[in-house]
Amino acid sequence: MAQGGEAGPLWITAAQQTAGRGRRGRVWEAGAGNLAASLLLRPTAPQAVIGQLSFVAALAVAEMAAQFASTALIQVKWPNDVLGNGSKLAGILLESGQGPAGRWLAIGIGVNLASFPTGTEFPATSLVQLGIAPPPSDITLSVLAARFAHWYDVWMSEGFQIVRTAWLARAGGLGSVLRARLPHETRTGVFVGLDAAGALLLSEQGRVSAIAAGEVFF
Repeated sequence: MAQGGEAGPLWITAAQQTAGRGRRGRVWEAGAGNLAASLLLRPTAPQAVIGQLSFVAALAVAEMAAQFASTALIQVKWPNDVLGNGSKLAGILLESGQGPAGRWLAIGIGVNLASFPTGTEFPATSLVQLGIAPPPSDITLSVLAARFAHWYDVWMSEGFQIVRTAWLARAGGLGSVLRARLPHETRTGVFVGLDAAGALLLSEQGRVSAIAAGEVFF
């Protein structure tokens, strides 16, 4: 649709997803009763900062989940996950491209409402597993869309720092030791924050460095 000129913003959902894409080429499956949604946008912001929208999306998903699971601990996990009581509740993936109508961005979001995958490297969960009777996916999507619109407006009008502060207030593992798996190495240190662009700040024996891309485990 983006390549065909659709301007967006446009939310697209699937009742069941069997061949979705995850990070690093992984397959993402969303069973019946879960939320599988993609948002098509054409942001006017510079391409260099578009990746910050993963934090906007994570905040929106976390606030949606917290509205329905008010007794659970809902956190965000760098770079693009949402946790429920320490396990993965949702994943986010940004993809962009260039078409006849200009550059487009797709934000894919999968939320485990009714079920979750087993045997994953990082433990997963669902709203049902958290003891919550999940609402229909269309209701969760309406809440998600409203919360995304709020944080997207904040990001567009006021920049990343307010988003960064709100994200850090929900950050899982902040101040604790984590393992960062990078393309060519694995590093271990204390997660001490985000830099001004959204990179993870890792303290290794007192030396702080910024990690722009990778996977973390804590």
